[in-house]
Amino acid sequence: MSDFRSERKTGKARARPRLRFAIFSILLAVLALAVISQYAIAMLVRGGRPAFASRGLSERGPILDRNGRILAMQTRLGNVTIWKPEVSDPAALAAELAPILEIDGAEFEQRLRNTPGDFLYAKKRVDQSALAAIEAARSGGRLRGVGMEPVVARVYPEKRLASQLVGFVGDDDVGLAGIEYAFQSDLAGSGPSSYGDQIFLTIDANVQYIMEGVARRTLEANSAEAVMMIALEAKTGDVLGYVSLPDFDPNDIRSSTDADRMDRPAVWAYEPGSVFKIFSIASILELGGIEADTTFYCDGKYEKTLPSGEKITIKCLGSHGLVDAEDIIKYSCNAGAAYASDRVDAESFSDMIRSFGFSAKTGLSVPGETAGFLRSTERWSARSKQTIAIGQEIAVSALQMVQAATAIANDGLLVKPRVVSKVIASDGSVKRDFPVAASRRVISAETARAMRNYMLSAASEAGTGRRANLEDVPIAVKTGTAQLIDPSTGTYSSTDFVASCIALVPAADPDIIVYHVIVRPRGASYLGGRIAAPPVAEAADALVDYLGLGRGRNPQATHSGTIVLGKNTAVAIGQTMPDLRGFSKRSLLPLLLRDDIRVEILGDGWVKRQVPEPGVPVSAGDTVTLELE
Repeated sequence: MSDFRSERKTGKARARPRLRFAIFSILLAVLALAVISQYAIAMLVRGGRPAFASRGLSERGPILDRNGRILAMQTRLGNVTIWKPEVSDPAALAAELAPILEIDGAEFEQRLRNTPGDFLYAKKRVDQSALAAIEAARSGGRLRGVGMEPVVARVYPEKRLASQLVGFVGDDDVGLAGIEYAFQSDLAGSGPSSYGDQIFLTIDANVQYIMEGVARRTLEANSAEAVMMIALEAKTGDVLGYVSLPDFDPNDIRSSTDADRMDRPAVWAYEPGSVFKIFSIASILELGGIEADTTFYCDGKYEKTLPSGEKITIKCLGSHGLVDAEDIIKYSCNAGAAYASDRVDAESFSDMIRSFGFSAKTGLSVPGETAGFLRSTERWSARSKQTIAIGQEIAVSALQMVQAATAIANDGLLVKPRVVSKVIASDGSVKRDFPVAASRRVISAETARAMRNYMLSAASEAGTGRRANLEDVPIAVKTGTAQLIDPSTGTYSSTDFVASCIALVPAADPDIIVYHVIVRPRGASYLGGRIAAPPVAEAADALVDYLGLGRGRNPQATHSGTIVLGKNTAVAIGQTMPDLRGFSKRSLLPLLLRDDIRVEILGDGWVKRQVPEPGVPVSAGDTVTLELE
């Protein structure tokens, strides 16, 4: 009995592997049958091309300028595919398809012949016009084997315009730089088949065009490594223009370099040079270290002998004689600024500079912003106070410079810059609002007004900023030139400079701040007063016109803002033609009811021209033509 049980157990043990193998074989056969069935369906039902499962795609929200002009948007494109088993003549297909896709026909034919497997992409991200041409050819029985995959793609209609600020996305539609990166969660939407939010910027595309044109000419004329230019609305902190060159086309990101994509106004920290004197002298005035009439003697250099016997020397651009605060700004006197700094203690001086926002991020909605660099006073040397006063031993960003300038422009009140005004949800509601930041007092109104007057004298014929002067718009200016550190020696370079110029327009009550920086110019000059001031004048001149600011030759009229409209005058045509010039389109509509004469209304707006002329007889059957503008 025990032997029989043992044999039964042994038989069962031997049967188990065979049973498992049989079950596995059945499952494998079912799976193979399913794959073959799907392939057969694809071949028979879908014309021999493998089907691509459609997936719900979220639509990334647009980025717009302050006026609603689209800077980044989602669009429907297509990937053009090839199913090689249906291609009987690769040469003929390449010859017909290559011109539509704007690709090299010979190279495409080689891909058709040599790419392993049955499937390949002819081209990705093809626009609708090319897709329509392909569809028309397919409808005519041509381009066998060619298919199209619908895709959602990011496009930038204005191409290079404000490219570092707007940013770009990767192949997975995720933001990798600029606003695209900083507002990724808002723009991307919350899931499949959803719509992202709209981001409204403060920049004005027209201002941006003006400034990029000026900056590009400056870059080329000076053979410079890079150029920056910012236009800021002084009272609100709104960034109207934001230029960093070289730049790139985010529609073709792969052809750009790291230098092209660098957001210099936000991420690059540099010594500002003499432009910084408007903040150092304002600080010293505010601290009471000097008065407006305090004078120092400049013989071409600042000299100070320390108790240790060490002598500190800071060279000046010229020998200016007796100089007061206004002369220091007007002539950009290094010696005067350094002597003025001796009148205040290091800690108070440092605190005032920091109150202008230096050594801290501005908080603008862009990634990677630098805080700049200003050492604590414990680490200052015996000459730090003097060199900081002339714009050395401190690293700033262009954003920090325009932010600090708001305190000079707004009678001592500093306003933080902003570049995003609001986030609008897909249903039109305001999801997030970015109001103008509350102002913060940095210096007194008296000190700020004095600095603007000093900067106004710098734009005079004797000042270093005279090349930025506008004949009929008073402009407050300061120029600067700074040496860059040579990384190989750790000392100041004798060939690499930063030239810059800042302007407050108009000087009495500034509306805009324009700041321009030229990095490593290689032209005839490297001095800010020579090469940075003229582009500032060109940009400011254009912006005054575009923004409608007052000019001496174009005085502005003012009124209460209330307009009283008289009663509408009935429009009628009798036996003679009346003078209808200036009448609105709406007031002309009753004329269309006339059945005795024919009235043609061309265009929109108000009547500019008319036929017949006023006073000409009008008879039944005549035609009256009114052209509107």
